[in-house]
Amino acid sequence: MLLYEEIAFYEMNAWLQKMKKNPSLANRMAKGVQHRINNIIPEKVHQAITFAIEKMVKGVLFGSSFINATLPDEVIFKKREEKVKSKIKWYKSTASVEGAITGAGGILMGFADFPAFLSIKMKMMFELASLYGHDVKDFRERLYILHVFQLAFCSQKKRNELIAIIENWENHKETLPVKGDGFDWRSFQIEYRDYMDLAKLAQLIPVIGAGVGAVANWQLSDHLGKTAIQCYRLRYFARKGMLE
Repeated sequence: MLLYEEIAFYEMNAWLQKMKKNPSLANRMAKGVQHRINNIIPEKVHQAITFAIEKMVKGVLFGSSFINATLPDEVIFKKREEKVKSKIKWYKSTASVEGAITGAGGILMGFADFPAFLSIKMKMMFELASLYGHDVKDFRERLYILHVFQLAFCSQKKRNELIAIIENWENHKETLPVKGDGFDWRSFQIEYRDYMDLAKLAQLIPVIGAGVGAVANWQLSDHLGKTAIQCYRLRYFARKGMLE
C-alpha cells in the first residue's frame, strides 16, 4: 500500500472508532432537550416540515440536474482525493457567502437559507461521489449519499445505527430497491433539523446573523465534506479487502 493510502487508512480507522462511541452525557442531555421541544411542537407542524424536506431531497434524488462526469478508472486514489478536497473547499466558500447574505436579512432571509444551503450540500455530495468513481445515476448510490448526509447531521445514538449500515454497504444495498424507497423521512428531518437548530439559531438574529451564517455554513460544509471522505474511504478499502 502506498504511503498516502496508509495515512488515509489510519485516519479512517480513527474516525470510525469515534463514530462508534456511545453517546456521552452531554449528547444525551442535548438530545433530551430537543426531544421535549419536539413534543411541544404541534403534529401538523412536524408533518409540514417533514413534507417540505422530503420533497426537497427527493427532488435531488430523483432528478438529473446533479449528475456529474466521473474520473477515468486509471486515476489513482491520491489524485481523486486531491480533487475531492479542492471541491469541498469551493463549496465551503460558496456556502459561506450564501449564509452571510441570508443571515444579513434576519429571520425572513434566514428561513430562505434552509433550502439554499441544503441544495449546496447535496450538490457537493453528488460531485464527491462522482470523483470517487461511483455512478450517481444508480438510485442506490443516491441513497448512500443520503445515509452519509444523515450520518453527518444526527445524534451520536443515530450515528451508531448508521455507521453499521455504511460499514456493510455492499451487502446492505442488495436489499434496497432500484427505484423508489422506504426511507424514514420523519426521523431524517428531526435529526437534521435538531442539528441545524443548535448550529444556526443565531443566524436569525439581525446584525450578527451575517457573520454567524457565514461561519456556520463554512463549518457545516466542512464537516459534511470530511464525513463524506471517510465514508468513501471505507468503501475503497473494503473493495481492496482491507476491512476483513
